[in-house]
Amino acid sequence: QVQLVESGGGLVQAGGSLRLSCAASGRHFSSYVMGWFRQAPGKGREFVAAINGKGDSTDYADSMKGRFTISRDNAKNTVYLQMNSLKPEDTAVYYCAADPLMGRHYYNYWGQGTLVTVSS
Repeated sequence: QVQLVESGGGLVQAGGSLRLSCAASGRHFSSYVMGWFRQAPGKGREFVAAINGKGDSTDYADSMKGRFTISRDNAKNTVYLQMNSLKPEDTAVYYCAADPLMGRHYYNYWGQGTLVTVSS
């Protein structure tokens, strides 16, 4: 069982940056793939990025490549999402998720989300 709590969301101007954090409780954090997803108002949940347990393999949605960076600190049981050059269309609730397997769709554990609002 893994519990996930996101933080770091807020209001930022277009072109700005934010770093989201996701703290995990439970055992064996380093054995889980960690993913970030987002859901914009009126839209479905969208894959953002994922990182494997060791932190040496990542996957990004095409629209986030070069702007977003996923990383993890297994000693702190935390995964991060650094978001740069933010655009109004990045406005969404951002969720972290955990699963034993790498992927873009099914994750077993989810956090409650943190809201990111990008103003133009």
